[in-house]
Amino acid sequence: MIFLITGGTGLVGKKLTEILLSEGHEVRVLTRSNREDDAVRYFTWDLEQGEIEEGALQNVDCLIHLAGAGIADKRWTTRRKEIILDSRVEPVRLLLKEFMKQGTYPGKIVSASAIGYYGFDTGERLLDEEVKPGSDYISDVVVKWEKAVDTFAKTAQIPAVKLRIGIVLDKNGGALPQLALPVKLGIGSPIGNGKQWMSWIHVDDLAQMFYQVSVNDQYEGAYNAVAPNPEQNKAIVKVLGKVLNRPIWAPKVPKFAMKLLLQERAQLVLGGNKVSSTKIENEGFDFKFSEIKAALEEIYR
Repeated sequence: MIFLITGGTGLVGKKLTEILLSEGHEVRVLTRSNREDDAVRYFTWDLEQGEIEEGALQNVDCLIHLAGAGIADKRWTTRRKEIILDSRVEPVRLLLKEFMKQGTYPGKIVSASAIGYYGFDTGERLLDEEVKPGSDYISDVVVKWEKAVDTFAKTAQIPAVKLRIGIVLDKNGGALPQLALPVKLGIGSPIGNGKQWMSWIHVDDLAQMFYQVSVNDQYEGAYNAVAPNPEQNKAIVKVLGKVLNRPIWAPKVPKFAMKLLLQERAQLVLGGNKVSSTKIENEGFDFKFSEIKAALEEIYR
């Protein structure tokens, strides 16, 4: 199969590319700057100019959309909020327009999404894919993101898969390095009351999930991309302490301090979601890492 990937140079994109190449597939990656690689074919694109390098879209079997500006990276100014949304929606719109010009479409579109769809803090309720979206800023972004993907699929008359991703665990990126740093320094502590749920997934499981939903026809619609056993913040910090051999003795980080430091972005760490993985498991996906301790031990040991 021929795969075209947006965001292919990111954390998940690199892992997924390794899997695709090992299985004998052709991988094309859309990138903003020229790159050369013997194994991967890179094509340039410019979202502002609405341009995609010629040849990128020919005979594509599966389009995988991973592109998107970091949600937690910078303060949420009005302009930053626009960038967060546009970086997820506009690539899909441009690709649809260019595929329409070409007159042919990929056989399937698979897109990243996020459990932020459900709202920033949903308490003890176990959330499946039928739960309605929340009403905060991030929920709105995810709803519009998924709508763009659905519009692409409807126009092209192809199946769409949307993986609502939880907290991705990887030593080199995502939320884990920030979570682990105070623990490594011996000042690790829960955030707020520590009871907020953290629905997580090991990066290897996530990359494998993207692969599996891309090459198997039975997958369609939205799936929660989270491990089977979500944990509360205080429990994850405790396990991190054991894995990193550091004491967890510091007092909890108060909510007001996080709000002062992160302003509106504080909802990303003060809130949480307890999310179900049952649907993807029922479709036959087997998690390599279903327990937080095993996942963190693999990452750090």
